Amino acid sequence: MDFFADRTWYALAVACYGLATVHGVLLWRRGMQRGEWLNYLTLGIGFCAHTAALMGRGFSLKQCPVTNLFEALMFVTWAICGAYLGLGGAWAKIRFVSVFLAPGLLAAGFFGLQPRLDEPGPNFDLEHTAVSLHVSMVLLAYAAFGLASLAGILYLIRERPGASETARKLSVQLPEGNRLERVLLRSLGGGLILLTAGLVMSFGLMRERYGVLVRPDPKIAWSILVWVVYLGLMVAHLRFRQAGHRLAWGALGGFMFVVLTFWGTNLLSPIHHP
Repeated sequence: MDFFADRTWYALAVACYGLATVHGVLLWRRGMQRGEWLNYLTLGIGFCAHTAALMGRGFSLKQCPVTNLFEALMFVTWAICGAYLGLGGAWAKIRFVSVFLAPGLLAAGFFGLQPRLDEPGPNFDLEHTAVSLHVSMVLLAYAAFGLASLAGILYLIRERPGASETARKLSVQLPEGNRLERVLLRSLGGGLILLTAGLVMSFGLMRERYGVLVRPDPKIAWSILVWVVYLGLMVAHLRFRQAGHRLAWGALGGFMFVVLTFWGTNLLSPIHHP
């Protein structure tokens, strides 16, 4: 077996996420007293291995590696981890977010490494570049929505820490609620822009392949529903002054809906899973 195979690199990344999760539990038990930098560094090492896995798979396919569930999970979690590391590098106060992010990366990685998820995906008749760009934009949109849901969790902890002593200590360390709300809004806005661009591209791809802009398909209907939900969240908050905690819950609920229904609708789609 090639030690430098993409799945091996990804397994190394998941192992790093596991170490960060264990260390995060210890940090939580100590009341988040220092040590966040070590957790941040461990995630950074995992991200490097994750990047090697993604590049290896991409070079082997000669296109963006998003042809099956394993590759989609690998791509989305890579984007979320990269966005967090970038924010943590510029804003040291949010590095402790790794305590919450690492378990999610570990769970997604462990699930993604199941052999049956890494089966050959559908062969597209269209130009690889156009399809790769379309899928990349859509998956980056979902990564942005994932980042928004994480910001929503932090906002809820900051504004409503509850009775837990550790949560109260953590809420004091968090940035102000209005700052977290801005991060949440910008993540939602960025995701909405990327999803809009991905959907517009899909109409062009449909015209090239089938000669029509739109045809009945579960995945397309689902994608439009997701777009409407997130647009509704943004409009309700900006136009009707929806409370911040409602926006946070909406971002969290919206992302959970995406996670739970993404691949099911993909399997039902004759276009995406012929």
